[in-house]
Amino acid sequence: MVLTSLEILAFSFIAGIFGALLGLGGGIIVIPALTLLLGVDIKYAIGASIVSVIATSSGAAVAYVRDKITNLRIGMFLEIATTTGAITGAYIAGLISPKYLYIIFGIVLLYSALAMLRKRHEELPQNVVSHPLAKKLKLEGSYFDKVLNKEVKYKVAGVYSGFGTMYVAGVLSGLLGIGSGIFKVMAMDLFMKLPMKVSTATSNFMIGVTAAASAGMYLMRGYIDPKIAGPVALGVLLGAMLGTRIMEKLKNTTIRKIFIPVLAYISIQMLIKGLGV
Repeated sequence: MVLTSLEILAFSFIAGIFGALLGLGGGIIVIPALTLLLGVDIKYAIGASIVSVIATSSGAAVAYVRDKITNLRIGMFLEIATTTGAITGAYIAGLISPKYLYIIFGIVLLYSALAMLRKRHEELPQNVVSHPLAKKLKLEGSYFDKVLNKEVKYKVAGVYSGFGTMYVAGVLSGLLGIGSGIFKVMAMDLFMKLPMKVSTATSNFMIGVTAAASAGMYLMRGYIDPKIAGPVALGVLLGAMLGTRIMEKLKNTTIRKIFIPVLAYISIQMLIKGLGV
């Protein structure tokens, strides 16, 4: 059991680094590692994954908020859509066959990966026209980029499309029990035209709020095992703290190039699940 705990800790540490770096939460690594490599039941793996998401968010959010990379206004505004979507997803969970959803979302993510691939060399968004609602809600912001060694001011476009995608992300999370960080980053990067660092940092802030809302449900059902969730939380927290330091030293283009293959991998996995291959 000690060896298993150390193995869980090691995988969780790696998951925490990628979770903080890409704004995904770490579940993409934690769940496959626990179920496929260590033989943990999927229900307990998902429960531990939710704990890992909260740990990633807590570990990364402090540094990103301190350095003003996280846009708190955008995060709280979009959280309305995500939370509403999660409630909707939980409500209709028994009405729709998950396989069709996996196929639809798999296609959407694959298209998004191709769209990101086209702008992989774009360090900062160009010629962004600020959305009227973004101005009214004061969603625009700035942060100091340590790599570029300058203050980066950015505008916010596509508020409605970004908000709508966040709602879909919430539905997906509530319906399929998987993390929606990938949709959050995609919505902010593709539709709202935010710098990649702002997208991943704000996603890290948001996923913790979303996960905390569903953690209680998994706890009541007995799916959070302290022997599994403990090493996961510790490993992810330590990994997230390192991930934040790495992210600040990378270019936006580098983060996007890491994000694209992860996005493509998840889309393919969702299509395989949906098609039953």
